[in-house]
Amino acid sequence: MPIEKDVLTTGEVAKICNVAPRTVSKWFDSGQLKGYRIPGSKDRRIPVPELYRFMKAHHIPMEGISTGTTRVLIVDTDQEVSDVLNTVLTEQTNYDTQVANTAFSAGLACERFRPHVVLIDVHVSDAEPRELASMIRSSESMQMTKLIAMSGKLTDGQAQGLRAAGFDSFLKKPFQVRAMIEAIEHATNLAA
Repeated sequence: MPIEKDVLTTGEVAKICNVAPRTVSKWFDSGQLKGYRIPGSKDRRIPVPELYRFMKAHHIPMEGISTGTTRVLIVDTDQEVSDVLNTVLTEQTNYDTQVANTAFSAGLACERFRPHVVLIDVHVSDAEPRELASMIRSSESMQMTKLIAMSGKLTDGQAQGLRAAGFDSFLKKPFQVRAMIEAIEHATNLAA
């Protein structure tokens, strides 16, 4: 069942988790699974990021989730580089891609586009890498978003330090197209 919406019914959550709808209602009523009730109704709604958190916390297999088309946001101040990456991903994969050339435009794109993966050149001029990672990590709707840093200027030690800053992986420029696609595939493998 592809998840293409932001909020799910208890029946949809039950199908994903392979349990009865009543079980989902119990999780909700006990406060284990966060969500809200429709005003004037007893119907419950569960935001997708909350479902991901709940499933991970309770070791529920993620096979029930098929997120549809992987959304990738490319953040690089070099327009030429971002255009090439966008073209390559569009032509060689079925990813839905967008490009941002500043930290500010990346923030706006994250809120609207809700990418599964953000490829970020850590030398974006209007923000520090830690600030970018912190901004994305602090968003309630971006908890499952994976961050892949890109740079041609960092040492291996500095690249490893990016993990502590909140990045999931690192690509050293210049990189092969295959390496970029593998990094995205690895990052979006929910069972990992």
